[in-house]
Amino acid sequence: MKQKDGFNGEQVIVLPQMAIDIESADPLASSLYITDIGYYPKAAGHYRERTQPISQYVLIYCVEGAGWYCVGGERHDVGADQYVILPAGKPHTYAADEQEPWTIYWVHFTGAHAAIYAEGALRPNDVKPGAMSRISERNNIFEEIFVTLRNGYGRENLRYASSLLHHYLASMRYITLFRNADPKPRSTDVVGAAIHYMKENAEKHLSLRDIAGYTGYSPSHFSSMFKQQTGHSPLGYFNLLKINLACRLLASTGMKVNQICHKVGIEDCYYFSRLFAKTMGMSPKQYRHERQG
Repeated sequence: MKQKDGFNGEQVIVLPQMAIDIESADPLASSLYITDIGYYPKAAGHYRERTQPISQYVLIYCVEGAGWYCVGGERHDVGADQYVILPAGKPHTYAADEQEPWTIYWVHFTGAHAAIYAEGALRPNDVKPGAMSRISERNNIFEEIFVTLRNGYGRENLRYASSLLHHYLASMRYITLFRNADPKPRSTDVVGAAIHYMKENAEKHLSLRDIAGYTGYSPSHFSSMFKQQTGHSPLGYFNLLKINLACRLLASTGMKVNQICHKVGIEDCYYFSRLFAKTMGMSPKQYRHERQG
């Protein structure tokens, strides 16, 4: 069944016209501002067709699964770790793949500087994980935008969201500079590189073979090295990173538990709650209550 929204675990903000009017008239925010923003996990059946063009650019950043889009009669496929920016003022269609529906971050944006960030992005661009990819940092910027707008549409909120959007889009438009500007040293040992890879992919489902393959070792040899150095199995450690991310989201956002479950790459919310309780000694709701208490 085709649908444009309503996916389990989704996050969506559609700014009211009042807020858009403030943005468009503001000397700072008018350079680049958001009209709609969201996150769709495993968006099976996602389909959107706009025969009447809209005035905003549409960023689609696929982090898992696949989909496709069509602009000007040309169809392109989009896969995991790729993004595209659909141009303003042109009809378009996009949809999730039927077999492997995409998980996407998306933003509708406009402003005096919007076209600069859209240059060269009509075709899919890669955002592949690696030693200097900083994917988790980029995702944190998105979350900060979302929380800022969810907290209100005052002028200061809108200006800050605009400033963050500049940073978010620049991290893609100037991806090499963004990666090279990372001040933190990267580990060059096998286990350190694997942990960094896990952090960059904490929102995904990774198998032992995926992680071992990234390091270039066989699953059995890699597991032995990893456990000897960390005291944990690779997948056990990966789950700890997912729970750590869940704790941060519970403490710093208003996301529902089922939204956080999907955000950390776990589709079964009951399994997520059991894993969280086993790791933290309390349920996700209890953790949030204690942190807010």
